[in-house]
Amino acid sequence: MTLRGRLTAAFLVVVLGPVLLGVLFVASTIEAVDRSRSTERLAVAASTVRTSVDALCQQLRATADAVALTADPPVAATQLVGRGLAAAVLITDVAGQVSYVSPGAPAAPWRDCSGPPNSETNAPTNGGITGSASPVRALAAQVDLRDRSGTLLGTVTAAQLVDPAFVARLAAVTGVAVTLLDSGASAARVTHTTESREVRDAVLAAASTVDGDRVTETSEGRYVRRIGPSDAQPLPLVLSVPSERPPGLHATLVGVVVLAALLAVLSAWRLARVTTRPLVELAGAVDRVAHGDLTARVPVRSRDELGRLAAAFNRMTRETGSYVAALTSNRDQLRGHLGVLGDTLASTHDLQRILRVILHSAIGATGARAGAVLLVEAGGVLVAQCTEGLDGRWPEGDTDGSATLRVPVGVGVVGAVAATGEPQRGRVEPAETPAGEPRCRTYVAVPFAAPAGGAAATSSGSSTPTDEAGAAAAALGVLALYDRLGADEFDDDDLVTLRTFAGHAAVAVDNVRVHEEAQRLSLTDPLTGLWNYRYLRESIRREVERASRFGRMLSVLALDLDRFKDVNDTYGHAAGDTVLAEFARRVRGEIREVDLAFRQGGEEFVLLLPETDARGAAIVAERLGAVVRETPIAVEAYAGPVLVTVSVGIAVYPDNGSTGREVLEAADDALYAAKAAGRDTYRVAEVRPDVTTRELPVLAAAVSPSDGLPRAGQHAQVSREPGGPARSESAVGVPESSPAGPTRARSDPADDPPDSAGAGPDAARPGSGGGASSGPQPPRQSRGR
Repeated sequence: MTLRGRLTAAFLVVVLGPVLLGVLFVASTIEAVDRSRSTERLAVAASTVRTSVDALCQQLRATADAVALTADPPVAATQLVGRGLAAAVLITDVAGQVSYVSPGAPAAPWRDCSGPPNSETNAPTNGGITGSASPVRALAAQVDLRDRSGTLLGTVTAAQLVDPAFVARLAAVTGVAVTLLDSGASAARVTHTTESREVRDAVLAAASTVDGDRVTETSEGRYVRRIGPSDAQPLPLVLSVPSERPPGLHATLVGVVVLAALLAVLSAWRLARVTTRPLVELAGAVDRVAHGDLTARVPVRSRDELGRLAAAFNRMTRETGSYVAALTSNRDQLRGHLGVLGDTLASTHDLQRILRVILHSAIGATGARAGAVLLVEAGGVLVAQCTEGLDGRWPEGDTDGSATLRVPVGVGVVGAVAATGEPQRGRVEPAETPAGEPRCRTYVAVPFAAPAGGAAATSSGSSTPTDEAGAAAAALGVLALYDRLGADEFDDDDLVTLRTFAGHAAVAVDNVRVHEEAQRLSLTDPLTGLWNYRYLRESIRREVERASRFGRMLSVLALDLDRFKDVNDTYGHAAGDTVLAEFARRVRGEIREVDLAFRQGGEEFVLLLPETDARGAAIVAERLGAVVRETPIAVEAYAGPVLVTVSVGIAVYPDNGSTGREVLEAADDALYAAKAAGRDTYRVAEVRPDVTTRELPVLAAAVSPSDGLPRAGQHAQVSREPGGPARSESAVGVPESSPAGPTRARSDPADDPPDSAGAGPDAARPGSGGGASSGPQPPRQSRGR
């Protein structure tokens, strides 16, 4: 098969394969997502139905209790029925005789809210009491009627009518179609339904095949689920929702595949024809150059990649001729500029750029075809930092050797140079190349060591500085070049030139390492190894900007060791340093790699937790408190372990501030609240009253999370009661909670007492408006710590 045919076939495979896989994936994904979403909707609807029925039963029980507790039950029953709290009230005596029943009471049977699924409550029918298996007409709640001495006088039953309007209200609340069956044992007969006549039979047939929480699909594309009757929900109901799959999906996908196939065939034929013609011309020109004709040129017919390739080939042949003629004269000129180049490179702190410039200049000055710069790393291994021209010089099966060039010190040519500190040059056959090193015919390798006395020998002829005892200094690395142009060996002049480059490389590497160590020491705390306050200011500004740009949360934890002054006064400052170092080690063990830990000063620390909300920060605070509290810190100078605890203040961006300084101040204020609450705990800062919020609708009887903390991606609504502090709420009617106490639902916000300052870990003081000073370890007032 020709190149054109192979290109056409490959293009079709590359294009049509992903298209077919994409079509299958889209079809299966749409169907899976549709079923998942429908199942989720039915689950939410079932939960809403149970909640609504339970709320109705609670209302009926409250109505019956109100009638039973009054001195004149019939009058109270008439009033409550008139207010719409129940459709009817039935009062019976001890013998079961009806003593009062509301006018227009629903017909039998009445389904008892608290009884088993098949239980029914007596109801008046044709002047008597009856209970049958006919369709449910009302929901009822029954309580005992007693006098003040506790003697049983009878029962009071409150009922609510179950009619089409009731079923319609359930459908409106849940957002799905609702069907009320005659009984819970069969789906053959319907009492009330909101299903359309076209799909009613199919829904009932599908409902008869499922039980429990299972969901099934009808032939018309509706998903069906049955709920009840049960102790919590006495009504036999069927819920259904329509499928959300777009109509004609499969036909559309088939059309897409056919259209893609036609376009792929036409495109492949055209592409193969345009591609192969320039390649044929380029191959002929390459053959001419291989036979020594550097005047060969390729026509440039376009400006695409092939056109640029042809232009690059023409430029290469022109430059190759001039390069061969000027190589000898340029080498002497390059040597004259090496001194100036070395001084410039020694003042630069970009190590990779320095090494690349040194290697490139060394190759150009000596006429080498390839080279590498290797530095000694931990474990006594030489590792290549930059290479040039080593492609194709590795043993069979090792196509990526240049990216993994590692030679132990003392092994092979470059390893021996690093171990002895003496340069080497010579010739070697490719079959005799040491293992792990590139194949070559000629080589030269020169070590470079840390400059003694602050200066490296450059033009003096020595590349191995010695210490005061005269012994060779430890090598920092090796500069190695391979295969000089013209197949000649490297001579003594090349060795002198390479020693000059090695001296400059030694100075540059030593300067970079000294600079990196000084920069590290300026940003870290020497005692704990954590970042210091200077880096905290830079990091919190950067993390706040990142959180603001991507709409994420940032949690800031302010930590303070409780009564740390007592540790210093009792056990000494050396023991205090040991406690601080051990505390920092435990903090690092409890946070993620993306989290940042800082020592702000003294016994005060700060943690930055990117993409973490208040709940996640509270979990980290609990873990930190536990790991410090549960394991005492052993101090060598003291006979026993030292018991310490930590207090934590939590603030979240953007809930507690719009800048890094404001969030840090909010965390600091929350820390003071934790100290005031007794220490060894945490507190979450209050949400600022000026944060933009919106009110979210909440369904009846919905509850907030038990911790009461805000979640990532949600804005908390701030409300302030008269005489009390601000507090955050998701919406009216959502219960408040805290880790310190049980969850309690609120029916009326006005009935709640104002929050106290120490109600739980999420209570915090308002921001003080203070800020961090500009020093790396700013002085701070204790304020009662």
